[in-house]
Amino acid sequence: MHNEHHFSALKFITCGSVDDGKSTLIGRLLVDTKAVLQDHLAGVQRSGETDLALLTDGLSAEREQGITIDVAYRYFSTETRKFIIGDAPGHEQYTRNMVTAASSADAAVVLVDAIKLDWANPDLQLLPQTRRHALLVNLLRVPSVVFAINKLDAVADAALAYQHIAGALRKFAQEAGITVAAMVPLSALKGWNVVEPQPDWCGYTGPSLLDILEDLPVTPAETEVAFSFPVQWVEKPSAPKLDASRTALPPEGAAAAPWGGPAAQQHDAGVTSQGRRVFWGRVATGSIAPGQTVKVFPSGQTAMVSQVLSATRQTQNKAAGHSGGIVLDREVDVSRGDWLLAAEGAPEGVRTLNTTVAWMDDEPLVAGRLYWALHGHRWVKAKVQRVVHRLDVNTLAEEEASELAPNAIGHVTLALQEPLVTLPFAQSRILGALVLVDTASHKTSGALMVR
Repeated sequence: MHNEHHFSALKFITCGSVDDGKSTLIGRLLVDTKAVLQDHLAGVQRSGETDLALLTDGLSAEREQGITIDVAYRYFSTETRKFIIGDAPGHEQYTRNMVTAASSADAAVVLVDAIKLDWANPDLQLLPQTRRHALLVNLLRVPSVVFAINKLDAVADAALAYQHIAGALRKFAQEAGITVAAMVPLSALKGWNVVEPQPDWCGYTGPSLLDILEDLPVTPAETEVAFSFPVQWVEKPSAPKLDASRTALPPEGAAAAPWGGPAAQQHDAGVTSQGRRVFWGRVATGSIAPGQTVKVFPSGQTAMVSQVLSATRQTQNKAAGHSGGIVLDREVDVSRGDWLLAAEGAPEGVRTLNTTVAWMDDEPLVAGRLYWALHGHRWVKAKVQRVVHRLDVNTLAEEEASELAPNAIGHVTLALQEPLVTLPFAQSRILGALVLVDTASHKTSGALMVR
C-alpha cells in the first residue's frame, strides 16, 4: 500500500465555507498528529475543552480587519509522509485565493457540512459552494478530490445522512465529470475518522481521512511530454555567482531591463575562455541527458547537451520537476526567459492564445487592455482580444459577457507581441499556465490556463 510516493510531501488544500468546520478539521489534523506543541495547545483551551478552531482562527481575525491573507500554509508530518496544507477562504469573493492554492496542489479535501443539508431526503440538494469548490478544483486539474462529510456526530441518524449525502455527491461528480478519489464521513470536533478511524460508525468501514491522504499520489511529473526547460539564470564562467538576472519584476521600460525582458530581449553572449556558460532552471516537462539535441526558443538555434549538473555540480540526468544546470556543446545565444526545448516533438511558438482566466484584479478585464504575460521566466506583452464567455462560478455554465469582474472566471482570447511555447493546460499544468501582470502597478491581475 505505502509506495515510494510517500517520501514526497503531499500538498493539499481544504475547501469549505464559513462554519463548515474547516478550522476545526485543520486543528484536529495538527493536534492528533502531534504537530502542535503542548504549550500552544494550553493557550487555546476554554474551560478545559480545546477549541481547535482557535489554532487557525488568528488568520480569520486578520481577514476581518481587511488584511487579505491569500493562502495560509501549514505543515505537519506522520511517520510515512510530510504534508503541506493550503487553507484558502471559501467565500465566493475569494475565488482568486482558491485558484492560487489549487494551482500547485496534489489533492483537495472538499468539506461538506451535513447539518446544513436536508440529509433525511435521498434526493437532497448540495450547497452551491460545495459544487463551486469541486468544479473549481476540477477545472484547475487538482489530481485527487476527496469529499469529507463533516458534523455527522450532530445528526440524528448518521448512517442515513452519510448514505444520502454520499449519494448526492457521487451523482453530482458523475454529471460534472469529476473523478472522486475518496469519500469519508467524519467529525472534526470529536476527531472521528480524521486521524483515528471510528469503527462501525455511519456504516463506514474505510480508512480515516489521514490514511487516505497518506496514500494519495503526488502530482506525477510531466515526463511524458517533450523536454522543456525555462532558463532562470545564465551563469557565466568568469562572473560572480549571482547577478541582476535574479530580479523577478517586469521591466519598467525598454532600456531599464537588467535582463532580457520582453521590451529588451537584449542578449549577452558572455563568451569566456575559462569554460562554457551554465543555464540554470527547473525542468518543466520531459527529461534531459547529455547527448540530446535541444533548440533555443525563441532564437531557433540548436546545440547538443554536453553536461547536466545538479545544484552541487554533480553530473546527472534530470527529469521534470527537478532543478539543475545545463551545459551545451557550443556557445549559443541564451538569456534568462528563453526556453530550451527538445529539438523534436516540442510545441511551436504561438502568438494567439485561447485561455480560461481566473481574474484577480480589482479592475474588470475588458477587451483592448494590454498586460505583461509571464510564462516560465519569459515576459511578453499581451493584449486582450476579446472576452468570449464568463463562467458561472457555481455551475461553470457559459454566459455571454463583455468583461470579467474581480474573482470571475471566463474564456478570453489573447494576442501576444512575441510568441510563447504553450500546451493546453489539460496536457501540461506548467506549459499551459501563465499569469497576467498589470503594466503599471506590477500586481498579478489574472491566472491563465491555455485551452
